[in-house]
Amino acid sequence: MAVHFATHVPKTASNDGVIEAARAALGDALIDVKEAVGEITLIVRRETIVDVLRALRDTPGLEYQQLMEIAGADYPDRAHRFDINYHLLSLTRNRRIRVKVMTDEVTPVPTISELWPVVGWLEREVYDMYGVIFAGNPDLRRILTDYGFEGHPFRKDFPLTGHVELRYSEAEKRVVYEPVNLPQDFRAFDFLMPWEGPEYRLPGDEKAMPEQAGAPSPAPPPTGGATVNPPAKTDVSKTTGSPSETGAGKPADKVAKAEARKPRNAKAAQQADKDSNVPEPTPKSRNRRRPTGSA
Repeated sequence: MAVHFATHVPKTASNDGVIEAARAALGDALIDVKEAVGEITLIVRRETIVDVLRALRDTPGLEYQQLMEIAGADYPDRAHRFDINYHLLSLTRNRRIRVKVMTDEVTPVPTISELWPVVGWLEREVYDMYGVIFAGNPDLRRILTDYGFEGHPFRKDFPLTGHVELRYSEAEKRVVYEPVNLPQDFRAFDFLMPWEGPEYRLPGDEKAMPEQAGAPSPAPPPTGGATVNPPAKTDVSKTTGSPSETGAGKPADKVAKAEARKPRNAKAAQQADKDSNVPEPTPKSRNRRRPTGSA
């Protein structure tokens, strides 16, 4: 029995025959072809990108009518450090393909806005993030960063803190740009559990439990010399040193104690002995009827 697993990836048609058709349509413009995990990537010459994408769109059997995305990638160790990836979708044949060109910081890539007008926004995004120039784009401006932004954030050599920072100046009544000024280093995490508590004391912590191994250390005293947070007093176990510390009174006189426990007279003593020798009546004896005429 075959088992089918659900997946979030849309099901597409097979790519059988696509590489052969692409080779025939592109000719010398095609540099290399790669296929991995069901995806085809065509590496083409930068200056032929317009003709390549037009051929992929209009050639029967290929018919990649829709441009889905343009994505950049930066590899600083290469001479042509930037990859520009064009992702195409065939609506009639349910296929996808990727077209890649390579360039550097100064060599422009021809715009394809004549094929898909929406590409103007996508090329502006790649220009803003990577600094890739698209020759012929009618409105090549930054689209995600602020006016006057310095550098391109998606480049691998872009500093984590940026070059400038902005703030609102109450004196000038406007947003001003200033060089980045970090008053302290990045935070150093100590990886302590939240319930272990911080390594400092605040006012009022003197009511806490006595310090033990691993307990928070007291805060340093202020400059005046007064102790803001004195250490808590600890309870010391001890033994009682005298009867008065146990809560008991003075010991009683032995003669008075023996006299108090004696019976008042001999008759009372005999009666007490007699009572002690009388057996306890049983339930059967209690229920026995008395003879008639008995007292």
